[in-house]
Amino acid sequence: MSPSDLLDQPLVVDAKQLDWTPSPADGVVRKRLKHSGPAESGMVTSLVRYRPASHFDRHYHPDGEEILVLEGVFSDEHGDYPAGSYLLNPDGSGHRPFSEPGCLLLVKLRQYPGEGRQQLALDTGQMAWQALDRPGVFRKQLYRQAGFDERISLIQLRPGTELSPLCHPAGAEIFVLEGSVEDEQGRYDEGCFIQLPPGYCHQPRSRTGCVLYLKQG
Repeated sequence: MSPSDLLDQPLVVDAKQLDWTPSPADGVVRKRLKHSGPAESGMVTSLVRYRPASHFDRHYHPDGEEILVLEGVFSDEHGDYPAGSYLLNPDGSGHRPFSEPGCLLLVKLRQYPGEGRQQLALDTGQMAWQALDRPGVFRKQLYRQAGFDERISLIQLRPGTELSPLCHPAGAEIFVLEGSVEDEQGRYDEGCFIQLPPGYCHQPRSRTGCVLYLKQG
């Protein structure tokens, strides 16, 4: 368990302040937002950039892999996934990923253990925003499956939205995809990763509007 797993206050990492570092594959670089365990086989959340015509050798995914394509086109032997694509590759699955034009990804490794998870490939650009019961808040649900705790969504706050106090009994992780969001602790702009500890309560608001990746549970 890493020190960040023990925090009772949010962990905030601004990806813009991090340097790109090499990965085991030529032409693929990364910014690690959160990592625990061995250097190349631990639990990790990263931004990953494939330069044009780069690839990874075929590999498998102990405890699963989650990918949100932020820019460009990500590919493997199963298909091509443009910006806005969401992939969940379950425990034990494998592929040979590559990108011809280059791409930028949000990647989570070794965070989805357990047999029976669905394998997903969603085009979020074709999904409609669903209004929630909080004014100015909309959602695209990406993953929720009986027998597993995670609830993963894209959340949109319209400009000027201010929420009533919101609590996260099991904690949450947020990545700011567009715009900025604020709470009592500060302002989080595009590229910020926020880990909220279990039981944390806050009051989010967005003056400009924003789109967030949100993982709960």
